[in-house]
Amino acid sequence: MLFAGLYLVALGVGGIKGSLPPHGAEQFDENTLQGRKQRSAFFNYYVFCLSCGALIAVTIVVWVEDNKGWQWGFGVSTATILLSIPIFLIGSPVYRTKVPIGSPVTTIFKVLAAAVYKSYKFRDSSNSAIGMDTSRTSYTTETSEGEDRNTKRKEPSQTPTESLEFVNRAVKNKTVNPMLESTAEQVEEVKIVLRILPIFMSTIMLNCCLAQLSTFSVQQASTMNTDLGSLKVPPASLPVFPVVFIMILAPIYNHIIIPFARKVTKSETGITHLQRIGTGLVLSVVAMAVAALVEMKRKRVAANSGLVNSTKPLPITFLWIALQYLFLGSADLFTLAGMMEFFFTEAPKSMRSLATSLSWASLAMGYYLSSVLVSLINTITSKYRDTPWLFGSNLNKYHLERFYWLMCILSGLNLSHYLFWASRYKYKSMRKSLSQPNN
Repeated sequence: MLFAGLYLVALGVGGIKGSLPPHGAEQFDENTLQGRKQRSAFFNYYVFCLSCGALIAVTIVVWVEDNKGWQWGFGVSTATILLSIPIFLIGSPVYRTKVPIGSPVTTIFKVLAAAVYKSYKFRDSSNSAIGMDTSRTSYTTETSEGEDRNTKRKEPSQTPTESLEFVNRAVKNKTVNPMLESTAEQVEEVKIVLRILPIFMSTIMLNCCLAQLSTFSVQQASTMNTDLGSLKVPPASLPVFPVVFIMILAPIYNHIIIPFARKVTKSETGITHLQRIGTGLVLSVVAMAVAALVEMKRKRVAANSGLVNSTKPLPITFLWIALQYLFLGSADLFTLAGMMEFFFTEAPKSMRSLATSLSWASLAMGYYLSSVLVSLINTITSKYRDTPWLFGSNLNKYHLERFYWLMCILSGLNLSHYLFWASRYKYKSMRKSLSQPNN
């Protein structure tokens, strides 16, 4: 029953986090400068609101669980979710709602399947380079929200661009299978998704670093002095540091940093989406280096105090752990909000929910990657020493600092991978201007 409840929570949260950001962003008019600025602020304050919920979770709910019982902690969470439903429904009369038409996943698989099918079917044919099948080209352009479906403007769509030529094969030559018939517009939409995938893959390592905040960092704090004046802070409440820092930084970023950057760069965004994501990745590298140095200091205090084999708290404050929380919290703010806005802005309108959901898919994959790395490191190191690096009941005998240095190196390599793709990426607005002929 416990696992059934947890999986239902994952299902519900996955649906909410996958659909709420694009739904909120679509309330703003992207055809106006003010609308685009408000949409950018929405993503910042969306992360801010997530942090508000996290603050309640790591303070009030943790206290309830520690002092009243886990069932009361789950009860508070359940009551909060129930309260959110009528609050959300109050705005129903004024929401701008986009009615879904078809499945973006079906379009992606159809185009890729058509490209593969035609590559093999016509590879030996002398007619394979005849050109595009314009008979199936879509003549309907995207319409703005709220526009009647019967008043769509008819206009011939352009042939596919030359980039990612393999995908263009989906509209080359006619096919006898109507299920594989694709349009030039669908091909371009799939190309956009393929272009943003390397950016998405680059963010998984950051989320792997974030996974340490709820695992090893909590274990580290539990061995240290958690007194804060007369208050004894539970180790499970340590995430309060990045949460509070995000709540402070988000308004500062939106009302001070971004306006200043707009004046300096003379651009609409001030800081581009990719620059914002890159800033987060740089901070993740710094955070892992700080975490390694703090762990070295913690183990040195344990050795000097003769408490390596003791369960007594070490004479070192847990606030040292707060440093890595602050760096990773900042990295999360820059990357998560930047990722959601980047995916929403760059993705085709029919695929925005899918693209925005990649942010949360990256989070899940990062946590899984963390588990795989720990298991892999323990398996390898157990072959060369009596105990693995990250195994046992005594954290003081772990080689956690080596693991953090490894994470720092991997994050640095991941940053290089990101810079390679980000430097070659052309924003959708730039591609449109390049595709238009000069008058």
